[in-house]
Amino acid sequence: MGDTAVDGGDAAAEVVAEEVSRLVEQAKELQDVAASLISRTTREEDSLRARVSSLDSNIQRLSSSIRKKTNMDSNQAEKLEEDLFKARYVLSESDAAAFLPGKTHGRFLRMFLGPINVRANRRDIQLNVKEEYNSFRDRTAFLFILFPALLLMLSSRVWGGCLPALPVQLYQAWLLYLYTGLALRENILRVNGSDIRPWWIYHHYCAMAMALISLTWEIEKAPDCSQKQLGVQLFLIWAIVQGVAMLLQNRYQRQRLYTRIALGKARRMDIVWGETAGVEGQLKLLYFLLFFLQIFEAYCGIQLLKTAVVGVVSEWQVVTCGILLVIMAVGNFTNTVQTLATKSRVKAKMKRGKSKQDLHQDKSS
Repeated sequence: MGDTAVDGGDAAAEVVAEEVSRLVEQAKELQDVAASLISRTTREEDSLRARVSSLDSNIQRLSSSIRKKTNMDSNQAEKLEEDLFKARYVLSESDAAAFLPGKTHGRFLRMFLGPINVRANRRDIQLNVKEEYNSFRDRTAFLFILFPALLLMLSSRVWGGCLPALPVQLYQAWLLYLYTGLALRENILRVNGSDIRPWWIYHHYCAMAMALISLTWEIEKAPDCSQKQLGVQLFLIWAIVQGVAMLLQNRYQRQRLYTRIALGKARRMDIVWGETAGVEGQLKLLYFLLFFLQIFEAYCGIQLLKTAVVGVVSEWQVVTCGILLVIMAVGNFTNTVQTLATKSRVKAKMKRGKSKQDLHQDKSS
């Protein structure tokens, strides 16, 4: 009876050993199949990437050639350029867009993320990145209003008009997180084909630097603290107006971008900034808010510099933050004016094209 038990144990062990051996062989087989698939997919991707890049280069070369030819009929040239634009649009909006040459990652992304590839190969992942960026801006816009409004209210009702250092530094730490998050997301969007203007990313770099410097700015209560903290109070008021503008921008940008996508004038990864978003009435309101913010931003910077010049607050942080505010205000104003000029030229071109179409229709009738 003992021998029978031993034989049964040996048989069970043999069965288990055979099962283990079979699983090991399956693992090796799957590894070989996966390696072959990856190798074949890599070769196919490289071939497709070369074809997409060649087609994109040919479209750009032909478009440039059409613009340089002065002896070509203007109507024919416009028609050919429109067809090439449609071809480029189809290429950039299809799954083939993942194989277009991407923008370089830049030092900012490499500094925070290292040498990893943040370019998504699937279109749905790229769009998820874009939607997450919009959601992040929506969430932070409300906090952009809430935090400074709360600080100003507590300053007048609880702290006797003098802000303590800790709450202001906490707010500046949040601003550092906000602008760093925006800069990271915008750099990733650019790598994935978005058309964000470089200045807006540089603007967030400046804002990051200002928030970081402000963390080292010691705000102490003193008999003349209201005068020393004038720049801080003005900045908090500016932040509230900026938060309102962000909410309006986020809403109008999405509406306008969806309209432009439907008309074939924009891609889903593009960013339509506030100065180009919305219908005519919305645009006028945004123009007013944007230019008011830029003027107010420059005024805050000048006031900080003024307090340093007259000796009220002579710390280097005050001078640096004042200079950064003026630089950001000038840069924002310049880019807004440039965008408005571009928009005016596009509108004029569209009107000329519409007039030509009406003229042709009148002749044909």
